[in-house]
Amino acid sequence: MAEEAGMFRVHQTIGSVLCCKCGIQMAPNAANMCVKCLRSEVDITEGLQKHVILMHCPECDTYLQPPRTWIKAQLESKELLTFCVKRLKNLNKVRLVHAEFVWTEPHSKRIKVRLRVQKEVLNGAVLEQAYVVEYVQQDHMCDSCSRVHANPDQWVAAVQLRQHVSHRRTFFYIEQVILRHDAAVSCIKIKQMDQGIDFFFANRSHAVKFVEFLGKVSPIRSRNDKQLVSHDTKSNNYNYKYTFSVEICPICREDLICLPPKVATSLGNLGPLVLCTKVSNSLTLLDPFTLRHSFMDADQYWRASFASLLSSRQLVEYIVLDVEPVSSEVNVGGSRYALADAQVARVSDFGRNDKIFNIRTHLGHILNPGDYALGYDLYGANTNDIQLDKYKGLILPEAILIKKSFEEKRQKRRGKPRHWKLKSLNMEVDNTTKGRIDEEKVNNEYEEFLKDLEENPELRFNLSLYRNKEYQPSEMASMTDGEDVPSIPLEELLADLDLDDDRDLKDSMRE
Repeated sequence: MAEEAGMFRVHQTIGSVLCCKCGIQMAPNAANMCVKCLRSEVDITEGLQKHVILMHCPECDTYLQPPRTWIKAQLESKELLTFCVKRLKNLNKVRLVHAEFVWTEPHSKRIKVRLRVQKEVLNGAVLEQAYVVEYVQQDHMCDSCSRVHANPDQWVAAVQLRQHVSHRRTFFYIEQVILRHDAAVSCIKIKQMDQGIDFFFANRSHAVKFVEFLGKVSPIRSRNDKQLVSHDTKSNNYNYKYTFSVEICPICREDLICLPPKVATSLGNLGPLVLCTKVSNSLTLLDPFTLRHSFMDADQYWRASFASLLSSRQLVEYIVLDVEPVSSEVNVGGSRYALADAQVARVSDFGRNDKIFNIRTHLGHILNPGDYALGYDLYGANTNDIQLDKYKGLILPEAILIKKSFEEKRQKRRGKPRHWKLKSLNMEVDNTTKGRIDEEKVNNEYEEFLKDLEENPELRFNLSLYRNKEYQPSEMASMTDGEDVPSIPLEELLADLDLDDDRDLKDSMRE
């Protein structure tokens, strides 16, 4: 402002002084010493810890925070850095400016942290200095791990999860939900049984919390019991083993159901033939002929339980010959449906007969002439159901379509790996059920579960999917793959990176 007004302005210059020890020119400070001489005279890290011992449990990868708390933290994580800094004593005498890890070998049992601190010295001069603290890991099992290794069968509570159906697709889904929310983090052992999974816990409260979690993701009913293990008459202490029996509703997604008359009346005369389109903590039932729907929670189901008329293992492949829309699209529970009249024929009838079915379907928004669809063959099915006999004069449709089929297009890329993958629980198979579990059947059911995830975005909403590092796309594969085959977009995949991959990524970015 002064120069613009034409006024003379005196520029101030900062003078320099000589260091009182080495004599070099320097900017003046309160100590009249340069930084090198000041560091040689004063060590602000004197009295601070340079070596610390950490108790580490190698089984559950936790660290002991005295007196008895165990904290779970991975190498070079923010949680571990915070834990290491808090273990230092007399750190309040200085001001912490920065803290970072110094790379060490993962198996060296050493963790090094570089700290940068400041402190006021010699007539108000502030000195900043960096030093390295070395943490030595000493392996020491925590109480829960030592108890388990002393006796692997020393569990306190067990949760027996069962579903009385002929497939394991429900357990594949529940396994992924458990992994997404870390619901089984406190399990000491997980065992795969013939019709379910057993979870073992060291505390009853962990089992109760796990049962509550299962009730939020699936319609269940549970009961519990306890068995006396020991009794101390002097101190009046009792030791029990608790068992929680959890049964999942036998109704699965895509099942065809014939509702009992009382249930259909309570749901506003829905059905009686309905489809189960979604299973969460409640069942979503859809009438495929009118697009009316209703929700049934676990309490409503178990008060008047019923079984499915046909399940997904009885699906038959059809080819769509003609489609005529009847109504516009309707949003039902987050999914879109549209009524249409269609002419279909069974694929197995080609070359044998010319049987054609005229049906009404709720998939009019996605079906076109020439498409393949999976449905229930009520024309040739032997439906021996008690609830169906209660409806006198009920005319059954010849077929009910369930979903669009992409099996013909999938044949082109059969045997090729997917660009995504799922994680799995660390389960051990029970010795009594090894002979009864058909591995080929389980593998086929798991493949069907993976196809369902690709076709239904709503089904994978609550799951964690990861990128497959072994997948290597090629130009020939992209040309031969069907473009209309549903797949999972890359935006929904999580990068399953470990520390080595992250470090390689940083090195490549530096280059």
